[in-house]
Amino acid sequence: MPFTGSTPSPSSNSAAPARGWQLAVASGILGWVLDAFDFFIVVFLFDTLADHFRVSKADIVYTLTLTLAMRPVGALIFGSLADRFGRKWPLVLCVLYFSAMTILSGLSTSFAMFAVMRALYGLGMGGYWGIGASYAMESAPTRMRGFLSGLMQAGYPVGYLIAAIAMQTLTLHLGWRSAFFVGSPVAVLIAILAWLAPESKAWHTQRAASIKVIFRSLWTHSRIFFYLLALMAVMLCLSHGTQDLYPDFLKSLPGIAERKIAGMDLLYGIPVLYNIAAIAGSLFFGFLSEKSGRRFSIMIALAAALVSIPAWAFGTTVLALVLGSCAMQAGVQGAWGVIPAHIVELSPPSVRGLFPGFVYQLGFLVASPATMVELQLKDILGYSWALTAFEAAVILILLALIYYGPEEHGKDFSAPEPDNAIPAQA
Repeated sequence: MPFTGSTPSPSSNSAAPARGWQLAVASGILGWVLDAFDFFIVVFLFDTLADHFRVSKADIVYTLTLTLAMRPVGALIFGSLADRFGRKWPLVLCVLYFSAMTILSGLSTSFAMFAVMRALYGLGMGGYWGIGASYAMESAPTRMRGFLSGLMQAGYPVGYLIAAIAMQTLTLHLGWRSAFFVGSPVAVLIAILAWLAPESKAWHTQRAASIKVIFRSLWTHSRIFFYLLALMAVMLCLSHGTQDLYPDFLKSLPGIAERKIAGMDLLYGIPVLYNIAAIAGSLFFGFLSEKSGRRFSIMIALAAALVSIPAWAFGTTVLALVLGSCAMQAGVQGAWGVIPAHIVELSPPSVRGLFPGFVYQLGFLVASPATMVELQLKDILGYSWALTAFEAAVILILLALIYYGPEEHGKDFSAPEPDNAIPAQA
């Protein structure tokens, strides 16, 4: 059954944001860039890591599943701390923790150690998005929320882009382990920005009295919780289904490994180009959502991804693959660009630190087998049809979830909300 009601108009709340809110937003955005970089370096190192640790490529792919599966636990831990003790210090703790686990991944002396470090890294990666999104969206001016939502989520393809560039530059001179060390100064910078930034006004207004109250509130809002859980699970199938195996898919195409584009090997050049398109899509659709609503903008982005599938999966020329992959990631990350604002606006005030990140990362647990499912479909259908079947099904399911879902565009974060409130449909 769809949520019922009328669309709330954008909030007329004119309260000025706290001085220094830009630092809070910057810390959220930079943390997501670093998070994505630390995750995607493994995607580009499948073969290298498999050879080094003398395991199969499937074993290395499995470490991605471990990372994704541990993220809900991290969201639960760091999110509840953020609702109880504020956004700033849990965010600082989280970024320093996952950066340390990344460094230890690069220092691993065995596959078992590497797998454990990637699982522990997942705790920090899981904790960061919810705190960062809540902190950034609560701190930002309401009129800029949509654009800054897109800017924050653009951090993910920026991290992917930097990872692709690092594979063509840094690792060629310093070795593959260097990719796991280079982000640590950025983690220190993020911690400094958060330390200098003001605490969230909304958290001061709606601070939970105890951890027990936080979890009781989580249970009270179970309806919207399960809707957002389903939405995040399918959204994550969308992004990871189009990203994690695509470099490996390109490698499987005859003659691609020998070609170059913009002076780079095609295997890295195409990811660089489609991540630039992803950044543009995230910013555009985030901005559009402030004018046209969250749900409408997400549906238009999904439609763009759907029509790009033939060129993305079946392109027979470099131009077709470039255009298809760029259109695909512009649509995928365009939809994601709206998500930070959309999900934070739908979250109950008393658990806004925990709620967005927990449903987001629990969605990762549900979606964590997606890459392995695509690998299995590849053996049955071939790479192109496996990618097509999986992503077409995911996009159609998402269109239905968004169409029948709720929206709280422009919600006033400082206003109290009744425990039994249910967001209205757009």
